[in-house]
Amino acid sequence: MAKTYEEINEKIRDKQAVVVTAEEMIDIVKNDGAKKAAEKVDVVTTGTFGPMCSSGAMLSVGHTTPRIKMTSATLNDVPVYCGLAAVDLYLGATELIEHGPQNKVFPGEFAYGGAQVIEELVQGKDVVLRAKAYGTDCYPRQKLETLINLSEMNNAVLLNPRNAYQNYNVAVNAGDKRPIYTYLGVLRPRLANANYCSAGQLSPLLNDPHYRTIGVGTRIFLGGGVGYVYDQGTQHDPSVPRGPGGVPLGGSGTLAVTGPLAQMRTEFLRAVSITGYGVSLSVGIGVPIPILDEEIAAFTGVSDAEITAPVVDYSHNYSNNTGEPLARVTYEALRSGRIEVQGKQIRTAGLSSYAKARAIAGELKQWIENGSFTISRPAEPLPGVDSGVKTRLLQIRPPQQNNHNRRGSARR
Repeated sequence: MAKTYEEINEKIRDKQAVVVTAEEMIDIVKNDGAKKAAEKVDVVTTGTFGPMCSSGAMLSVGHTTPRIKMTSATLNDVPVYCGLAAVDLYLGATELIEHGPQNKVFPGEFAYGGAQVIEELVQGKDVVLRAKAYGTDCYPRQKLETLINLSEMNNAVLLNPRNAYQNYNVAVNAGDKRPIYTYLGVLRPRLANANYCSAGQLSPLLNDPHYRTIGVGTRIFLGGGVGYVYDQGTQHDPSVPRGPGGVPLGGSGTLAVTGPLAQMRTEFLRAVSITGYGVSLSVGIGVPIPILDEEIAAFTGVSDAEITAPVVDYSHNYSNNTGEPLARVTYEALRSGRIEVQGKQIRTAGLSSYAKARAIAGELKQWIENGSFTISRPAEPLPGVDSGVKTRLLQIRPPQQNNHNRRGSARR
C-alpha cells in the first residue's frame, strides 16, 4: 500500500502519525517485515552529529552611517570573505585566527577559528567586527571597528556546502614511524587505533540510499532548529559501489544544507579543535523519511551489522590518493570498540556522537508527533546512481605563459 506526502502530512497535523526513529525501525522491519512496517509506520527520523569542515555562516551585518563597502574584515580576528555585497560576509568554519601559530610548533592546538566564532554567536555573545574599505562616492567609510552579536544582524544563516556524508572511511596509520594528525584525529603507528565518523544505522542518507525522499527543499532538523537541503553537497558521489539494500561501500552522497542561526543551539552546533589539523564544526542534522511504500520501509530497517566501511591507511594511501582499503568492517564491529585488520585487533573510537544522533532523531520524532513539523516533498531529487555524477580528481595542468587575457596584462 503506497502513501503520499499529503496523506502523511494530514496525519501529522491531526497528531495521528506513527513516527519512529531509525533505530526503532530496525526491530519493526525485522519482526513484522517491510510490508507490514510500511503499513504501520508513517515517518522514520534519522540523526547525525559530527565534525564537518565544509561548514560556514552567511552574515549580513547591516549598514553603517556613513555606509561602508567592506573589502576585508575579521570577526574576533578571524578573517571573513567580503567578495559579496557591501556588508555581506561569509565566515568559514575552518578559517583560522589571524597570526595564529597553526602548525609552526607541531602538532598545533588550533584553539580558535571560524567554528568558535559561529558557536559564540549562537551563544549570544558579542564579537569584534573590524573592517576596511577603499571608499567610494556611495560607500565613503573606509574603516570600522565595533561589537556585534547575532541579534543585531540583519540576517545570519548556517550555510554548509557539504554535510551528512553517506558512509565514510575508517582511518588507521599503517606506518611504523610516528603518530599522524588528521581530520579524523590522531592515528598511532602500526595500526594501534582506528577512528571513524558516522552514525551508521541512524545516519540520514544510509536510511534512504537512493535519495528517494531527500532532495532540494527537504525540511530537516539543523543545529537544533529547522533547516532545508538546498542542493547536493560538494563531493556528492552516488557512483560509489553498493552492497545489499543499496548501501554504498564508502563515502558517497552528501547534502548542502542551510538554516537560520538564531534557531540553533550549541547542544547541536559545536566548534571542534583537532590537534595537528585545524578547526571544524560539529553539526546536528536530522532528516525525516516518509514511509511511502515497502521499499522505503526496507531501506530504513538497515542495521549497523549490514553497513560496512572501508579501512584506509592515512599514513600513505589516503594522503597520496592511492591504494585499496586494508579491510572492510561493519559499524556493529566499530561500535563494539574493536575491529580486526590484517589479523590484528584494533581499538576504535568514533568522532561522531551516536548519543547526540539518537537525541536528534528523538527530538525530531517529538516535533512530528506533536504536529509542529510536517514533511516536505523535494522539489528536485538528489542525483542518483544512474545520473553520471561523481567526484573527479583534479588534473594538474601548469599554466602556460600568456594563457590568460587580463586587461592590461601586457602592453605593446
